[in-house]
Amino acid sequence: MTMTTQINVVRYASPIGELSLASIGCKLVHLDFEDNDDRLHIIQNRRFKDLEWQEGGQAPAAVIKWLDDYFAGTVRALPTDAINMVGTAFQKSVWDALITIPSGKSVSYARLADQLGNPKAVRAVARANALNPVSIIVPCHRVIGSNGTLTGYAGGLARKKWLLDHEAAMRAKAA
Repeated sequence: MTMTTQINVVRYASPIGELSLASIGCKLVHLDFEDNDDRLHIIQNRRFKDLEWQEGGQAPAAVIKWLDDYFAGTVRALPTDAINMVGTAFQKSVWDALITIPSGKSVSYARLADQLGNPKAVRAVARANALNPVSIIVPCHRVIGSNGTLTGYAGGLARKKWLLDHEAAMRAKAA
């Protein structure tokens, strides 16, 4: 990917709060709730040093289309070609595993660590999950505590519950 000197941030109105979509060129590098903009800047300043932040521009059309469909209740293939997820090899392995969790389902951090072949890496999996730069699209909200409780979502537990309920309703509708 050709690097530019700017990260463009656009806003997207969702049913559970405004989202910030940060892009470099034609690739989405971060998606989070607007009230987490400090988190966006901290995470992305570590990944993309010395880039200028600018409000405006455009988010990739495939990402906007996916979000529109998702919030309207339609399950679509992820717009992976329009996303650039920068992280360590371990983080990327966790994010890739998150994508395999079906919409409307959830798994525990321990199960995710097992799936990655490292059952003792529960905390590392939780940390990589927390650093997911593309919330909702890469469904970190589908990871729950071993006892079935909702835990650890940067967007807040009420939003996590809404997303899981929304996906369960989409899955039921599709069945």
